[in-house]
Amino acid sequence: MDLKLSAEYEAFRDEVRQFIATHADKAPGGSRNPKDPARLAWQKLLIEHGYAARTIPAAYGGYGAEPDILQSRIIAEEFAEAGVPGGIANQGISMLVPTLLELGTEEQKRQWIGPTLRGEVVWCQGYSEPGAGSDLASLKTTAVVDGDDFVINGQKIWTSTAKQADMMFALIRTEPNAPKHKGISFLLLSMDTPGIEVRPLVDMTMTANFNEVFFTDVRVPVTQIVSERGRGWNVANAVLTHERGMLGNPNAGMSRLAAIIRLMETETLDGRRVMDNPVFRDRLIRLQAEVHAMKMHGMRLMTMSQKGESKGIAGLIVKLQGCELNHQLAGFAIDVMGELGILFDEGDYLRDNGAWQYRYMYDLGLIIGGGTAQIQKNIISERGLGMPREPKAMKV
Repeated sequence: MDLKLSAEYEAFRDEVRQFIATHADKAPGGSRNPKDPARLAWQKLLIEHGYAARTIPAAYGGYGAEPDILQSRIIAEEFAEAGVPGGIANQGISMLVPTLLELGTEEQKRQWIGPTLRGEVVWCQGYSEPGAGSDLASLKTTAVVDGDDFVINGQKIWTSTAKQADMMFALIRTEPNAPKHKGISFLLLSMDTPGIEVRPLVDMTMTANFNEVFFTDVRVPVTQIVSERGRGWNVANAVLTHERGMLGNPNAGMSRLAAIIRLMETETLDGRRVMDNPVFRDRLIRLQAEVHAMKMHGMRLMTMSQKGESKGIAGLIVKLQGCELNHQLAGFAIDVMGELGILFDEGDYLRDNGAWQYRYMYDLGLIIGGGTAQIQKNIISERGLGMPREPKAMKV
């Protein structure tokens, strides 16, 4: 079997390499600020050249290219190999934008997609509540209509980037008398709206990556709804599909693998490169095989999407496998650094500004977020494999 690319695709690869060679010095560093000027300038440059928002219509602020699986794969491979960051992946760009393209009004698409793609508008996701996590449809944050506004009261929790966000997309119960899945609406609201209070939650990274958000008589125009009243659960499922794809994105694994290889070529153990140690090299090869399997699986899913085929069980495994694999990669990188791997926060010998240690701890949260690993396994077994549903606890 001849697996070589055609001359057309090799020419495209050369084009991507030339872009990286010319512009790599403009790539942002490791800032976690979602509105870091260098990060936004890099995103703008990537969109202009078609290396971010590639298939988003130009009318909405994207590049406007036709979907091409091999071109997308070449871009991801070359950026990962060069150690250069690709486009921004966050809740707005990776989750809300594709949902608006699918379900939003023309006005919503034109208002929100362009600024979101450019990183000018940062979004957070208002889903989980203290009593509604895995059973999300049990949420109790409510809204009633008063004139031209929804008036919202309630609480959200585990809300990532709420402190930095400009906007929130949220699930709110607007039809209290309807069955729980049919009484929810999907609203877009400004985080500057009076009555919103954000309280940070510090996690094991010693950073407030999560937040509680409280709503007290928060007024949101009734026009800020995606789809129809009571149809929010359908919108939420579309968002969750994109979220799980983002969390399990094989491009992240490829970038981490390339960075680990570079790390193994510079770190030493007993005076020798870690790459020359057979135990570490064996562990690398095992992880490399998993990363490449995820990469090929990602191409398979892209092919299915392009053909209009249902992804079925093939799509269900992405989040579970991707998040756990990324956590394993971060743990392996810490082992490669030896005693330096236990450093965190700051220090003269800290590698990559402590990024691997931060990822190792933060990735535990991603295994839980977007549907826990246990929930994902239930979904795969019940919906994908047709196994009997998990028995429900009997009420006494």
